[in-house]
Amino acid sequence: MNDLTPIDIDELKKLREDEGSRPRGRRIFWIVLLAGIVALAWYLLSGREAPAAGPALPVVTVATPLQREVTEWDDYIGRFEASRSVDLRPRVSGEITALHFRDGQFVRKGQPLFTIDQRPYRAALAEAQAGVATAQSDLALAQSDLDRALRLVADDAVSQSEIDSLRARVKATQAALAGAKARLRSRSLDMEFTTVRAPISGRISDRRVDPGNLVAGGEGPSATLLTTIKALDPLYFTFDGSEGLFLKAKRQGLARGAAVDIRLQDEAGYNWHGELDFTDNGLDPASGTIRARAIVRNPDNFLTPGMFGNMRLASGGKEMAMLVPETAILTDQTRKLLLVVDKEDTVLAKPVELGPLVDGLRVIRGGILPDDRVVIEGTQMAMPGSKVSARFDKIAPPVADAPAAETVAQLPAGEATLAN
Repeated sequence: MNDLTPIDIDELKKLREDEGSRPRGRRIFWIVLLAGIVALAWYLLSGREAPAAGPALPVVTVATPLQREVTEWDDYIGRFEASRSVDLRPRVSGEITALHFRDGQFVRKGQPLFTIDQRPYRAALAEAQAGVATAQSDLALAQSDLDRALRLVADDAVSQSEIDSLRARVKATQAALAGAKARLRSRSLDMEFTTVRAPISGRISDRRVDPGNLVAGGEGPSATLLTTIKALDPLYFTFDGSEGLFLKAKRQGLARGAAVDIRLQDEAGYNWHGELDFTDNGLDPASGTIRARAIVRNPDNFLTPGMFGNMRLASGGKEMAMLVPETAILTDQTRKLLLVVDKEDTVLAKPVELGPLVDGLRVIRGGILPDDRVVIEGTQMAMPGSKVSARFDKIAPPVADAPAAETVAQLPAGEATLAN
């Protein structure tokens, strides 16, 4: 070894290192090969690939439609109108001298509202009274002359023609007296008309003429409009209905006196009640609708003519209906949809026909089956055709204090427009 040079020593060390590393490389090779064989055998024996890691499926809540017996109602949109309305105009002309009401107050029938200058009418009344007195005097004189003549007939002191003349004079003076009395009544009416009174009870509008102005009396639009009065109790609720709903109501025997319920725009419940009062005698050929009216009591004068409201009218007996939450219904342009989950947990979209609301639940008239699993929560995560993880629940029944067969509330906008 002492004869080796430093170069020979380095080469000998390198040779030994190469020889020591060869067995370790072979062991790694055989380990990798064995692992590959095991993986291939497991794949061939199992017949499927190892599942690949992916995102979790969205979780949605599903439930079958709630089935319940309900009373079907048809829903209509209408407007309140005064049961009576008067445009107050004077019957006589003259100057307004006094005003006896405040704008917008409630007035009673017969209450004085305006006073027209009475002086010319008082003078005319006095003249008519004098005319009656004159006619009465003429009649008394004519009757006295006739009586004297009749007493002279037995002595042949008066001719028959003179008797006939006196009788004609009595009849003429009687007619003159009747005419004078008629003029007196006319002047008395004119005098009475100088005080303009409320013809009905109701809420009065603002005055259109102030004291000091001259007004034209008479009948028709030529007379000066003083103000208007509208009767508020009861009120009419007028609405239009389609020909189809009119026929439906006719076939079901709905007639005058049928009960109706009305809710205002800011109300959740139907707090106003009335009955069907009138149906027009024909359909409008231009629109295919018929006008109808209900009468509603308004003892507190809360309702005001011109208000809009939603009215429901019972359209038939009780029937079983499927109900789902209103939040489960989706809109696709003009279609209404419900998302359902099939047996393979795939989301499907089904077009449905909507009915009215019952205690916050929407009646579904067609498009789904009683055993369909409807998505009631998580609709924003459920896309038609995608897979989901379904969690089962039940649709909440109506509140405990509601009757078992509750009434149906309003239809979706555009669903109906008639009743009879």
